[in-house]
Amino acid sequence: MKGPKPMTIVIKLGTSSIVDEKTHEPLLSILTLIVETAVKLHKDGHKVIIVSSGAIGVGLQRMDIEKRPKHLPRIQALAAIGQCRLMSLWDSLFGHLRQPIAQILLTRNDIADRTQYLNAQNTFAELLEMGVIPIVNENDTIAVTEIKFGDNDTLSAITAAMVHADYLFLMTDVDCLYDKNPRTHPDAQAIEVVEDIGALQADVSSRGSSLGTGGMSTKIVAARLATSAGVTTIITRSSNPGNIVNIVNYIQSTKVNTPGTNTPPVGVSPRKGVSSPLRSVEEPLARSTSSSSMFDGMKEVRVVPLHTRFLPSAQPIRDRYFWLLHGLAPHGTVYIDAGAHKALANKAGLLPVGVVDVDGNFAQQEAVRLVVVDRIPQSATTNSKLWEGTGVEVGRALVNYSATEIARIKGVKSEGIKDVLGYADSEYVALRENISFFERESRPATPSLEHTKITSGTV
Repeated sequence: MKGPKPMTIVIKLGTSSIVDEKTHEPLLSILTLIVETAVKLHKDGHKVIIVSSGAIGVGLQRMDIEKRPKHLPRIQALAAIGQCRLMSLWDSLFGHLRQPIAQILLTRNDIADRTQYLNAQNTFAELLEMGVIPIVNENDTIAVTEIKFGDNDTLSAITAAMVHADYLFLMTDVDCLYDKNPRTHPDAQAIEVVEDIGALQADVSSRGSSLGTGGMSTKIVAARLATSAGVTTIITRSSNPGNIVNIVNYIQSTKVNTPGTNTPPVGVSPRKGVSSPLRSVEEPLARSTSSSSMFDGMKEVRVVPLHTRFLPSAQPIRDRYFWLLHGLAPHGTVYIDAGAHKALANKAGLLPVGVVDVDGNFAQQEAVRLVVVDRIPQSATTNSKLWEGTGVEVGRALVNYSATEIARIKGVKSEGIKDVLGYADSEYVALRENISFFERESRPATPSLEHTKITSGTV
């Protein structure tokens, strides 16, 4: 029987897992365990990437500053100070185990350009092929609000999608997601497996440390993004990094030992897509395996570490289509009617006749949101508004015309573009190859604060 296949695993560590929140001293005990875990995974044949926060925290410690400043240039300076010391620390720890590492610093601008995105993708592939463990962080030294990922949870999800990872581990200060806050509700139940994030009800009151930018809600956003790209996403406790190996081995063993079965994963309700807290915090998942230890004839109880696993999409969005959705920041909105949406679903391009309205100030070859609206018939229009309702965002597009040009040719047949503009660069507002749809409503749009509310839905 063939053994488990090698996997690509991305491990995301927050600042609270790397430095002490009060003293800003590196948490060497946790970092050492992370290094040992990563090297063990590598020796087992897996490819490993670490997304590491902590540069600003390490910078605070180096400069004896008690609190994270609010002034952006000061924060960027601390990031520059801390990043080199952080990488020196990683290199020293990995060096003891003779494991080479590499540094990759990214901003959203680095992946907004398709060529740079592919260059980054190729660099990751070559490093992994060489047996190197890349250490990834956002380039806080030059990043400003407009080009930031927002937090390293989002960066780790985009990295996982870029390398076609099998697993993304989001390490945090709790074991998993709970249906209620376990600190205040002793009866809180663990949520083990989530198939549809849109149906998830969970407590996300954990806000993250004073040094970091993330919290539990940002991990949900990252899980939405990563699972849409086909990446199994796992939330588990960072203080015991060895859990990663145990969880990977457990998932792989269930796949190897039960091929072709239709049994729902542990923790999944028979109702499709609904996350289910099936056991209490005090009842860890366990299974018995035979053991050849010195206790002859006894069974070894193998406890699977508590974690929440988000199952990947069955129809993942990858490569160029993922880049269109999540690598680019939209600069405006193009409103289309239901007929245009249906044509796009059938692989046609976006014609101006299907455009109802436009919003924003964008140029040619910039990304826009695509929103489907109900067109108001001209005979029923009493004002300048051409559509009604709130609209549904369905995807993103790179447009062939600017906002001003689209506003002039909306509703016009393609042969009439030249009459309106005096020229016609293309018969399409956007080519089909430059349009990407979200898989379904429960999957993510570009991560933002408005997507962090996840308490909707029923279980």
